[in-house]
Formats: sequence, C-alpha cells, structure tokens
Amino acid sequence: MAALAPAASILVLLALAAASALAPVVSAVPFIVLHGIGDQCGNDGIASFTDELGEWSGSKGYCMEIGRGSRDSWLMPLQDQADVVCKKVKEMKELREGYSIVGLSQGNVIGRAVIEYCDGGPPVKNFISIGGPHAGTASVPLCGSGIFCILVDALIQLEIYSNFVQAHLAPSGYLKIPTDMADYLEGCKFLPKLNNEIPSERNTTYKERFSSLENLVLIMFEDDAVLIPRETAWFGYYPDGAFSPVLPPQETKLYTEDWIGLRTLDEAGRVKFVSVPGGHLRISRSNMKKYIVPYLTSCGSSKQSVRRILSI
Repeated sequence: MAALAPAASILVLLALAAASALAPVVSAVPFIVLHGIGDQCGNDGIASFTDELGEWSGSKGYCMEIGRGSRDSWLMPLQDQADVVCKKVKEMKELREGYSIVGLSQGNVIGRAVIEYCDGGPPVKNFISIGGPHAGTASVPLCGSGIFCILVDALIQLEIYSNFVQAHLAPSGYLKIPTDMADYLEGCKFLPKLNNEIPSERNTTYKERFSSLENLVLIMFEDDAVLIPRETAWFGYYPDGAFSPVLPPQETKLYTEDWIGLRTLDEAGRVKFVSVPGGHLRISRSNMKKYIVPYLTSCGSSKQSVRRILSI
C-alpha cells in the first residue's frame, strides 16, 4: 500500500496545477452600480457603497456616471441615460465576458433598459435591484430646495405626460397614475415600452433578454415612503383604474401574461423577493452582505476546483 503514496502525491500536484490554470474561469464577475436620482458617483455614500461591495465580494465594481451626475439624473430622459450606459459597457474591456448590475432606485429602470435594449452589449449575469420603481410610482420623488429644485418642481406641476415634461423630467418616464391609464400608455415615453405594456408594440426580444438573467434579486424596503406603493420594487402595483388594493407581483398582468419574462424567471427559481426594514435605500451593511454580496462573488474557488477534479 505504501507504494501507492507517490502516485497519489502526483495526482494531488496535478490537480493543484490544473486548478491554478482554471482560476480565470471561476474568477469573480465584475459589476456596475447605477445610482439613484439626485446622486452621483463622486458622492461619498455611493463611492463607499461600491467599494464595500467590491471588497466583500472580491469582484471589481464600477460606478457608472451618466452625464453631469445629479443634475442629469433629474433632467435627462431615461432612454438617453440608458443609451449612455449601453455605450460605456460596450467600450469596457473588463466587462466583455459578462457583468452584473446593482441598481439603486431610479438606476434600476435604467439598468433594466440596458438589459432589454442594449444591442451588442456584454451579457448581464445577475441583476440586484435595490428599491426600484419597476411597476411605476404614483408620486414623483421630492427634489429638495434650491434654484435647481424650483425648476424641477415647476416641471412636476405641468402636465406630466406632455411631450415637454417627458423630455425634461426623468422620473416622469415611470410615473404611473392608475386612474389615468389611457394618458399614461399614450404619453409616457419610457416605462410602457420597458414593461411591454402596449399590446401592439410588445417585443419578444425584451422578454428573451430579461429572462436570460441568472439571478434577479428584488429588494423592497418595508418603510419606503418614496416609492408609491413600495411593492413596485417587487413589480407589485395598483390595479388599472384604482388606488387599491396593491396587487402582489404574481397577480399583475405583467406577471400572469409574462410580458417581460418575470414569470419565466420566477418559475425557474431565479427571482429572489427580499424585504428589509427601513426607509428608501436605507439598507444596512449586514443586509448588503446577506442579500447582495452572494450574487457578486465568484461561482467557485480554487479549492472547490481541486475537489471537483479529484472527484472525477
């Protein structure tokens, strides 16, 4: 039996060498962060958020800035914002083999537009949505104070589905008043297309691309007072024509008729509906580690590769 020891040692060495050679295959997938309205990549909060996720996951993270940051997050049409991100991800050699998206609030509908519309872009592996207005919102977020916000507030007071407001106020692209569905479907320039809501214009490519995700993580905040209703973070929303009750995602037409592939993903076990305590985007570090980091880490490690090779 002792004579077998050298052979066993050689096998172990070969396995270790093979694992080293395979390391790039199981290396962590990079990710991009798309910030919310009124934020920008240079702010300490979003910079720390990106850095911490990268440190905890071992994956390289990139905060993707759009135009002039905070100002353009309010004033640039959402499709234009998505086009900027699409162009950037196609130019980044670090993302060519695929990447994941971490979206914050409004950044989630931009991220979803990249998944559905970005022709020729690298594949998106995982989409982690934090407080996203996926089914719309019945209220425009508050801007705050200052001269810039006076301009924003003035736009909000105008006809929200007019061509002028749609072209100059980003959140008007996902404002969905359930008692004004006809004007919404006709005048809203972004969300009806993104959610394949218009029967005559449904695009199977959007559904195919969205349902190709490996994982979709939808994080809702239990005390969210910015998204109306908060269940929109899970694709839940009001029924057409009324402000009550709030329908869970599985009872909406978007889900039952599978307009964008949400039901397909869910039935395949690839959707995680997560509820966390706190107000809008107030996610704790412990919940970041619990619900976000696992979808940014590598699919394996060198030790796992060794065990797999030795088991063959």
